[in-house]
Amino acid sequence: METLCGAVALLLLVRGCESATTAAAGGEEGTWRMVPGRSTQPLSEMRGGFLYTRGRGRCTPQFWSAREEAWPMMVPQEASVWKVFGSPALERYEPQLTVLEAMERNDDIDGSAFSQLVKQSSAALLNAYTREGFPYTPWEIKTLLLQALVSEEAATSQARCFADVNHACS
Repeated sequence: METLCGAVALLLLVRGCESATTAAAGGEEGTWRMVPGRSTQPLSEMRGGFLYTRGRGRCTPQFWSAREEAWPMMVPQEASVWKVFGSPALERYEPQLTVLEAMERNDDIDGSAFSQLVKQSSAALLNAYTREGFPYTPWEIKTLLLQALVSEEAATSQARCFADVNHACS
């Protein structure tokens, strides 16, 4: 369903509302025909829902924190962030913070740049170990996190880079 919804949204952008809904319905003219501003079907027969939603991809922190896939043995869920990324991480993160907890936290939304950094870096590290063709190696991710700890601007920038590759990964 999510793939179909994404395809419909893409078609809406490319071909317009009428063509997209016809194509999404398997090309049967008139079955799902919509005219901007009005519908040719009664509301009782129309399906509800969103045309496009952003799902939890297979590489996001939300995916990894849901534990839907086995974690690599190199990064146990209960491992401390500082033990995984190195002792300089103790400057910004409490010693008890685990990699799993870092990805489960919600304080990264409009919050600390360092929370965003550890959340996205943790997911990127798991992706580097488990996803063939991921653009960073585990060593690069660890190094980039430590380098980004120098300022909030650096942390925000690096977190954004990791978030982009995590969302683009499959």
